[in-house]
Amino acid sequence: MRIETIRQSLFATGAKDCHVDRVMRAWAQGKPLDAGPSRHPPETFLPLALRNALPGLHDELSALARVRSEHPGDDGSARLLVELGDGQMVESVLLPRDGLCVSTQIGCAVGCTFCMTGRDGLLRQVSSVEMVAQVILGRTRRKVTRVVFMGMGEPSHNMDNVLEAIDTLGTFGGIGHKNLVFSTVGDRRVFERLPRERVVPALAISLHSTRAELRAELLPKAAAIAPAELVELAEHYARTTGYPIQYQWTLIDGVNDSIEEMDSIVQLLTGKYAIMNLIPYNETAALDYRRPPLERVTALTKYLHARGIRATVRNSAGQDVDGGCGQLRARNLEATGTNGTQRVSLKHLKTR
Repeated sequence: MRIETIRQSLFATGAKDCHVDRVMRAWAQGKPLDAGPSRHPPETFLPLALRNALPGLHDELSALARVRSEHPGDDGSARLLVELGDGQMVESVLLPRDGLCVSTQIGCAVGCTFCMTGRDGLLRQVSSVEMVAQVILGRTRRKVTRVVFMGMGEPSHNMDNVLEAIDTLGTFGGIGHKNLVFSTVGDRRVFERLPRERVVPALAISLHSTRAELRAELLPKAAAIAPAELVELAEHYARTTGYPIQYQWTLIDGVNDSIEEMDSIVQLLTGKYAIMNLIPYNETAALDYRRPPLERVTALTKYLHARGIRATVRNSAGQDVDGGCGQLRARNLEATGTNGTQRVSLKHLKTR
């Protein structure tokens, strides 16, 4: 199911644009589908045929996603293991300061060597309605004013669905455009298409190394764009949109935490409209990578600050519950004795 499919089904009842937009607004904001002006009953602003169709639509939308388990973190975050309508699992993360991280794919084709999500490759795309459904689940638990498409999957590999979800949240969901963040390892199509959208999101780039050969080793199936060129493309996007680029750098002990890498960051980002987010690696027993000691993370951050780079330390939400991207899903598959690779009928969940 696509978001446009929902709209067309509402139009089929004879509803007008204003009626359809009202229902879409209620849905995207996590309200009852017949929600409208306060103290006014639905019959005063929605036609009868549309009202009669809403219970069935509510049941259909409610079946898209449900929370299988919730894992609160000491940092105020909460990782949600979300079961989709076909039984597949994705992860969403309620972030401090009213943020929510959603997943865009089941699995991932990039195959980052330090990430659990891509170990099984790409299983299927997450539809636009399933992405919005993740936001609605988050909104049933707390206020959500910022959504980052930074969970399981590579958004640029599911571009149409991600942008349709972003458009819906920015147009009907009450979320500011700069608070919708498209996260990518880098893809030329991102820089070509996103600026042309009705809702233009902020951009986050997963960099992880300034050395092309090391980056290719860590992100084996990312687009072959040299880090320097990637930064230049991102800088043009930042200056065009007015949003700073959020660079993501997962700090891995003995891999990409050298002073030489920090000096290269300084060389690449000096004068750029950018923020460098240093993310200490979220360890898992299934992989050999380790997180640098806290004192080293602090020293590297100060090193960048002293050289004029806006740098923050952003701990991966859920480290204290072993909840890095893909870990909850992997543990669930182990517990149920499945590998998550089964193929299912997608007749109700077709992507573009």
